[in-house]
Amino acid sequence: MSRAVEESNRAMLRARDAMDRAYAHPLDIPALARIAHASEAHFIRTFRATFGETPHRYLQRRRVERAMALLVETERDVTDICYAVGFGSLGTFSRTFRQIVGESPTDFRRRAVPTNVPSCFTKAWTRPSSFG
Repeated sequence: MSRAVEESNRAMLRARDAMDRAYAHPLDIPALARIAHASEAHFIRTFRATFGETPHRYLQRRRVERAMALLVETERDVTDICYAVGFGSLGTFSRTFRQIVGESPTDFRRRAVPTNVPSCFTKAWTRPSSFG
């Protein structure tokens, strides 16, 4: 692997790590591109080439993953969870959740059963696909 590719991968990992840490906060492409030391257009292209999805889609999926955990582990209202994971409206949250998971947040909560297995296994088994 060339040094340039290695540096580019590290820059994309820094931006992805920032999304993982601050998924519930407003994040925009200009801020993420600054973290990766790239122009906005180059950042989007390189992120997609590196991780197989756009930064926006990655962030949405991370937020939905966290919402899935909160729906199973807590009794919080769906609206409260929506805002807690960083969505700005219940409509956008519900639509995005359905697109990624295949059912509404309420239906997911009703169907989901808490399990007594390590969370790393649960996350691997229930991680929403970025394809679809």
